[in-house]
Amino acid sequence: MGFLIFGVLLMVGFMKPFEDSGPQSAWAATGEGKEVTYGSVIKLQHDRTKYRLHSHEVPYGTGSGQQSVTGFPGGEDANSYWVVKPVSDSDARQGDLVSDGAIVRLFHTRTRKWLHSHLHASPITGNYEVSAFGADDQSDTGDHWKLIIEGKGKVWLRDQKVRFLHVDTGGYLHSHDKKYSRIVAGQQEVCGYLKKNSDNLWFAAEGVYFPSRNEGKASI
Repeated sequence: MGFLIFGVLLMVGFMKPFEDSGPQSAWAATGEGKEVTYGSVIKLQHDRTKYRLHSHEVPYGTGSGQQSVTGFPGGEDANSYWVVKPVSDSDARQGDLVSDGAIVRLFHTRTRKWLHSHLHASPITGNYEVSAFGADDQSDTGDHWKLIIEGKGKVWLRDQKVRFLHVDTGGYLHSHDKKYSRIVAGQQEVCGYLKKNSDNLWFAAEGVYFPSRNEGKASI
């Protein structure tokens, strides 16, 4: 696991987007209650099905033709890592806490594209398509997601149920039991869904979590 996490950090160039924030240590998450901060490299797990948010260099055969996003059953695949980043005009820095209601972006480490949505229809259910799109310096409001914490939490914690509401379309990041039968067989559809329900709940699982800038050091 240690070699895998080190490889992920090398892939994403994790200090690049926050070059003015100074050096910080990071730790691999091993327990509950860790804060999710900007710059953390995480896997998002779908609460009901336990599949992880995933992408790969496979385009959709319908809709936008952009890079597909799916739910993946295993926990070891490096194509399921995403970096938590603020929007481009934000003052947030690496190590800042992510508050309830924050507008965030999720950057796919392996293919260097942003989690994106728009009005194209998703392949299986015809809801809003969710794709991976753009590049390091190519991002727009289609990459903006509002973090909504389930319950009374004020800041995002690992293993805490959250929703992601797409700012442009009003669709929740959503998955379900419906699976693809070709190309990415066995992987679940991920889409944008207008109704709030249990299938748009996710939580931060495996990853590399940067400690809060307000803390001297982090415990594991």
